[in-house]
Amino acid sequence: MNTGLLVLFQFLFFALAAPLLAGWVKRVKARLQNRRGTPLLQGYRELWKLMGKQALVPDTASPVYRIAPYVVFASTLLAAATLPVLGPRLPLASMADIIVLVGLLALGRFFLALAGMDVGTAFGGLGSSREMLISSLAEPAILMAVFTLTLTAHSTNLASVTDFLLHSAPALRPSFLFALMALLLVGIAETGRIPVDNPATHLELTMVHEAMILEYSGRHLALMEWAAQIKLLLYAVLLVNLFFPWGMDAQGTPTGTLVALTAVTFKLAVVGTALGVTESVLAKMRLFKVPLYLDMAFLLALLGLLSHVILEVGSR
Repeated sequence: MNTGLLVLFQFLFFALAAPLLAGWVKRVKARLQNRRGTPLLQGYRELWKLMGKQALVPDTASPVYRIAPYVVFASTLLAAATLPVLGPRLPLASMADIIVLVGLLALGRFFLALAGMDVGTAFGGLGSSREMLISSLAEPAILMAVFTLTLTAHSTNLASVTDFLLHSAPALRPSFLFALMALLLVGIAETGRIPVDNPATHLELTMVHEAMILEYSGRHLALMEWAAQIKLLLYAVLLVNLFFPWGMDAQGTPTGTLVALTAVTFKLAVVGTALGVTESVLAKMRLFKVPLYLDMAFLLALLGLLSHVILEVGSR
């Protein structure tokens, strides 16, 4: 696959597969709750319907409110495109760095929080303050977790890390186990899933992400919802391709590409099933316990980093 097609595939994969993964999670939860549930393609229908509706803007809104959906969507999609999906041969390898990834996500979060406060409603300010609280604790944890992998590969470039893991001998590393658990906890918090947040609720005492986009409608709401789905897919791909890179195509052959696409689809289906099961058996925690939850994620990431230093660097 040439570079141009690979760039197009990266963007199309995250843009088109994100609603399908969100629909799969809803489907799994519905089956576990003995409900029929919505069709897998319902997410596409909802986005299409919202795109065709008029976007209503409050009188008190500033230009920040109008441009925020486009910035949030573009930054999230660009951050997702820096992740290796089929293999380490990334067209955006020069910017496929964990710092760039976290920075693009922070840019989208910044405009999302600004949009929540811009209208001046109580719910918007409430959601923005909660979002900043969660992100301020989640970002150090995700950086610490991925730095454990980058120390092993001696690079912060995600393509280089994936290439190193593909060509290294299989080994059980305690540092990777700690980093995986930390990234799981952070991913749940960053994507607004149970037990940190409930994307299906509109109760003012519990909602975080929904409170910030409560005033949006039409295509603006569609872009916000679409960006949230892409972010969920982003963290799922980050988990399965960094910690379980089996099946990825290191050579760029047509057969290898097909095998890699099948492998990543299967791994994402497993992640979606696991997420649906956990959300069905767990209850949403109270907000004041979220910092303790994210402190645990940072502690696990720190333990992973220390175990790498002690077991791998110390043994040389």
